[in-house]
Amino acid sequence: MVEKVSFMLGSHNHLPPGIDDDEYERLYRNKLKPFISALYKFPKIQATLHYSGILLHWLERAHPEFLMLIEEMASRKQVEILGGAFYEPMMPLIPLVDKLGQIELLTTYLRRQFGKRPQGCHLPALAWEQNMVVPLYNSGMLYTFLDEDQFLLAGLSGDSPCITEDQGKTITVFPVARPLHSLFAQKRAGGVLEDLLAQKRADKENVICVFPDILFAEETESSDFTYQFFFEDLARFESRIDFTIPSKLYKNFKCLPKAYFPSSLSFESLSRSVSTPKYESPRQFLIKYSEANCIYSKMMFTCLLVNQLKGDKSRKRTAREEIWKAQVYDVFCPSVSGGVYRRTVRKAAYKALLEAEKISREKDDFTPSLLAFDFDMDGKDEFLFQEELVNCYVKQDGASVFELDYLPKTFNYLDTFTIAPDCGRRTAFYDVLAPKETSLETLFADETNICQNGFMETHPDKHTFRFCGKERFEIQEVDKTHGKAVFHLPVNTALPFGNIAMEKTFQLKKSILTVHYLFENKGADVEFLFIPSIDISFSGDGVASLRIFKLNGEIKDPVNVGEALFNIQGVKFQDIENETVVDIAADTFFDAYITSVKTPCPLGNTTGTMYQSTNIAPIKPISLETGKQFEIEFKLRMYH
Repeated sequence: MVEKVSFMLGSHNHLPPGIDDDEYERLYRNKLKPFISALYKFPKIQATLHYSGILLHWLERAHPEFLMLIEEMASRKQVEILGGAFYEPMMPLIPLVDKLGQIELLTTYLRRQFGKRPQGCHLPALAWEQNMVVPLYNSGMLYTFLDEDQFLLAGLSGDSPCITEDQGKTITVFPVARPLHSLFAQKRAGGVLEDLLAQKRADKENVICVFPDILFAEETESSDFTYQFFFEDLARFESRIDFTIPSKLYKNFKCLPKAYFPSSLSFESLSRSVSTPKYESPRQFLIKYSEANCIYSKMMFTCLLVNQLKGDKSRKRTAREEIWKAQVYDVFCPSVSGGVYRRTVRKAAYKALLEAEKISREKDDFTPSLLAFDFDMDGKDEFLFQEELVNCYVKQDGASVFELDYLPKTFNYLDTFTIAPDCGRRTAFYDVLAPKETSLETLFADETNICQNGFMETHPDKHTFRFCGKERFEIQEVDKTHGKAVFHLPVNTALPFGNIAMEKTFQLKKSILTVHYLFENKGADVEFLFIPSIDISFSGDGVASLRIFKLNGEIKDPVNVGEALFNIQGVKFQDIENETVVDIAADTFFDAYITSVKTPCPLGNTTGTMYQSTNIAPIKPISLETGKQFEIEFKLRMYH
């Protein structure tokens, strides 16, 4: 039995941009307010508090009395307020200048709000790379926190803090006892502490640091009573436990061991549905989730644009702060609020990045451009069509559109999601050639399109389809003057309909994207269905968010998702929230099928179904004799 154990009780709280006020209010009502109100009644129990800058900004606007209470508790030295990065970014993934800027932004906010500069910081999602030491040190941070399993991987016990170093700079790191977090949710605090004290050795300096969410199992309106019982239990151990804060411990450290930590991110801190901690490098999420990689690529590209701004420091600072809003860790991985699965969180990130891009553009008339650039850093060029109102990004793989921005609304209409990594990212003008006899009833039987064109890839005869969207197109011509790029798909006799060669031309002009197809049959006579699948991610589905009309000349008839359309010239989508219209029309009649793409989304302890995008699959029967050609052209237009 030890005489006394140093016990640091922490509370970490964050919600990302893209979450509505109701969710913030629930967090405040069920956790923030009852926790602080109960803690206030036990002045001998000290606690370490961390709130993301996003949450603090909301609290200042919605509940200023809450911040006043924290200020009082800080002045009587009952609580220590941790710093960190303002927008809770995935720190290892963002540029050094942004690390420093975000830390200083939150530091300045805390100093203004509470009258004291923070000495330590909380790392978002406890994500770590060893080069984090330098920006933390240069920002004036003396200590931070990592999962105790990181200490074990570094060869330490995880019972006490250590020193870590990079480039000659050092910082103290406290171990966080993550397994205790769920125990406090499942058992009374007294029982947890009794078991813990029984395991500690008297010949060691023991430091226990926990950031428990005691409402882990259930968040209810009885939170006040739950936290009251929690602190009553803790108070019974005042004679055996030294309730302390990190700044007090830091002053007393004389000789700490040194360690280097592997790169990792703790999964348990992100998903309450995970019962045991899992660890991955933060960069692995860029491989695991193509959507996360697209946001990361957009962030790096936008940073490049902003860095090129010269002579206007105020404009550059404003643009960079918009980028910071998009760096929240939730857009790169799963989290308790949905994370990368959640459409509104990703939309908020794209909105901020597009705002930064608009700021970076010259104040005078913008010159349209076509840029060949390795946008996603995979060693292959993508093709970036840019006009004053519209961005259209095309990749060679499938010669399909993977980003479609409408800048007046700072909205990416191709921010989609798939939970099946092997299916790849959902795109627009992803082409499929199917047997002509394929019935629409079976082709579109599965309306829960989890992966790109999942309704076709799960078809019982899918081996008879040619998925051109999975093939790599050759670059045939790039006309930067006229904003036009021509892609060529050669014959591949190993595939169904492999004697068909395709030429696919993209042109963006006056905010209209034109996609022209030329098919040539270099084999025997053939018949097939041509399906250029198009995904568009709107602000929502349902009649309150999205209205759909089929177009035949001047006639516009409303249609429903899941409805087969025959012999039409186009489809009009009315995005109610954005007050934007997206028209897709062809130069010939075609059939079409429209589906709503929804995926599971983990939210806390539950998993819900979340709208991701709307898919329109134009269908055009084509019959080609040997050596003959067929042409069809689609136009996509956005306006408000």
